[in-house]
Amino acid sequence: LPAAVLLKDTKLMDVKLGQLGTWLSMRDFTPGGILGALQRGYTRYYNKYINVRKGGLGGISMVLAGYIVLSYMWSYSHI
Repeated sequence: LPAAVLLKDTKLMDVKLGQLGTWLSMRDFTPGGILGALQRGYTRYYNKYINVRKGGLGGISMVLAGYIVLSYMWSYSHI
């Protein structure tokens, strides 16, 4: 049997709906914690889609699609 994982160390995808409030209260919402989370997310994205041995257009096209959606939302904010 796998060892019990603390709720604090559980990934968001593994948190049950009833535990969501408790899990969110354990997160670090200080500026340093938010910056660290963004840095970990960027590093994970970069290593998965950009920094690969045989790369494709998947990672770059995701960034481009995100930019297009974001610029569309900025341009048409009245909608």
